[in-house]
Amino acid sequence: MQQLSIEGVQAVSPLSKEISQASQRQNIGVHLSELAFLGHLVLRGNSENKQFSAAIETVLGVPLPSALQSETKNDLSISWISPDEWLVILPITGAFEIERRLRIMVDGHCAVVNVSGGQTVLSLSGTNALQVLHKSTPYDVHERNFPVGKVVTTVFAKAQVIIRRTGPESWELTVRRSFADYVWQWLMDASTEYGVEVSA
Repeated sequence: MQQLSIEGVQAVSPLSKEISQASQRQNIGVHLSELAFLGHLVLRGNSENKQFSAAIETVLGVPLPSALQSETKNDLSISWISPDEWLVILPITGAFEIERRLRIMVDGHCAVVNVSGGQTVLSLSGTNALQVLHKSTPYDVHERNFPVGKVVTTVFAKAQVIIRRTGPESWELTVRRSFADYVWQWLMDASTEYGVEVSA
């Protein structure tokens, strides 16, 4: 079971039971795991405001990404969500300090919201990961339309997820906690024909 103690508070992954019960197969075409206990910060503001953009880059160490793009630095990523919205994902141990610094540095008409408890990230990779995505979303995830670094918010099965391509055969799916079990079970079922390996 995936657990983490933060300042005396015990956190449990919403998918720990499913991950621990999943079986492994010899022919593996899909690797699936939950990237649990990450910090999720939503930023709202005007990217054309140079002070706003500069403050974000100063605190995060990466520039605001343009439409449908993401930027990464070490274990931090920032993804474009809408014309005035971005999602920052980073280790939970640094999330509150980054949130504090953003609130100090970012001025004017903007917002910083910590949604860490309301979302989780699933990692999908392997030689057949693309086929699983083709079965799961109407969005064109082929490499010609979805290169590494691109990010979209789209329909996934009957849920909504944020899909970010992290490598030639690897993807991250950010999903609301309330839909995490449903999306996980969907991915397990959609991956069965290729052989799926689950890791914590």
